[in-house]
Amino acid sequence: MYNNVNISSVDPHLVEIWVRGWAIAREVAPPVKDSGALRVEVGWPDQQRRYVFPAVTNSFRHLAATIVEPWVFLKVCAPQQAVSPLLPSRWQIQDPGFMMICSSPMAAPPDNLPGNYTLDVIPDLPVPVARILTADGTIAAMGRIALVDNYVIYDRIETHPDHRRRGLGSRLMKALESLGAAHGNRKGILVATTAGRALYETLGWQLYSQYTSVVIPGPLAV
Repeated sequence: MYNNVNISSVDPHLVEIWVRGWAIAREVAPPVKDSGALRVEVGWPDQQRRYVFPAVTNSFRHLAATIVEPWVFLKVCAPQQAVSPLLPSRWQIQDPGFMMICSSPMAAPPDNLPGNYTLDVIPDLPVPVARILTADGTIAAMGRIALVDNYVIYDRIETHPDHRRRGLGSRLMKALESLGAAHGNRKGILVATTAGRALYETLGWQLYSQYTSVVIPGPLAV
């Protein structure tokens, strides 16, 4: 249903749910509506602010033309080829992203973790966390979720390079799904990298929109 979606069909409300969840998961200020976008005051040295647009608009073009300070990100549900011609040379396009959704239970990997790995779930946090640990307690994989309306926003899903290609990512995602389901939230949203998209599609996630990020790089803010 959601494959090859045209950018004009992106639901602004769904994008807002994702941005709200991202802000919760990253423990930053909630988004506010500004210039046809959702603005988040992030306040990190390498990301001061972000504007998230559900589509390329005149407001997107205006911000791209007028913003000159570094570490302000413009993010939009559109492919890079639709964004690149609109950017002055000071902007740098980031690696492609993919907004994805999952409306049914993910495909289940085998129950048992390989080797000496163990699953550690911390449900009673403002941002619930699941981890996969080695025998000595080292974090091999980790992710977290935020709960917005009846959606689960999956964030910061990562498997350490030394522990990849062992099925840990799939098991981590199922553990996070169970955390969300325990709160009655079953629909999932995330923004994936190219490598992450390949994993999530094997679990039943579907592409909702291409997602392009651009930034003006500069000295790190202090």
